[in-house]
Amino acid sequence: MISETNLNKKPNYLNPYFGGVLLGLTLLAVFFVAGRGLSASGVIKLAIVTITDFISPAYTESNNYMNKLVPDDGSTPMFSWLVFSAIGTFFGGLISGAVYGRLGKLRIEHSPKISSKTRLFAAGIGGILFGIGSQFGRGCSSGAALSGTAAFSFGGLMVLMLMFGTGYVVAYFFRKLWI
Repeated sequence: MISETNLNKKPNYLNPYFGGVLLGLTLLAVFFVAGRGLSASGVIKLAIVTITDFISPAYTESNNYMNKLVPDDGSTPMFSWLVFSAIGTFFGGLISGAVYGRLGKLRIEHSPKISSKTRLFAAGIGGILFGIGSQFGRGCSSGAALSGTAAFSFGGLMVLMLMFGTGYVVAYFFRKLWI
């Protein structure tokens, strides 16, 4: 049985400096093996193309953008290193949660001033806006910032600075969701 003190105990996390080094080494390995950086939004695009191709192959073939993502050999677009990277990220998070004892009850961390429902709603809206923004930006911000700056791209550096700068400015207005 989980005691009240265990429920209120803060979860353990990996040291952020060590985690940053691991992320940098992972990014280096991905550049070396795949010849390009990390990406998360590409998996969503591949899933949408796969579903569209399954439902309406004629539409996928006539769409210039989707047609480029379907392999000529008839295999699925989901057989991509991006998909395996996303699966690895999921299992990496699962392993981290197991190692640091966070796999118990689902935690919805929020300010005492708001409800869990409000926090989940705000997170959902934020996730949707982030997804829409990633499509306008032709990729996810984490991929652009991490991979772009690792490749010494001026655009990647600009994405990184604008992403964090905007985050600091906008966070002021939404701080009640977590403080």
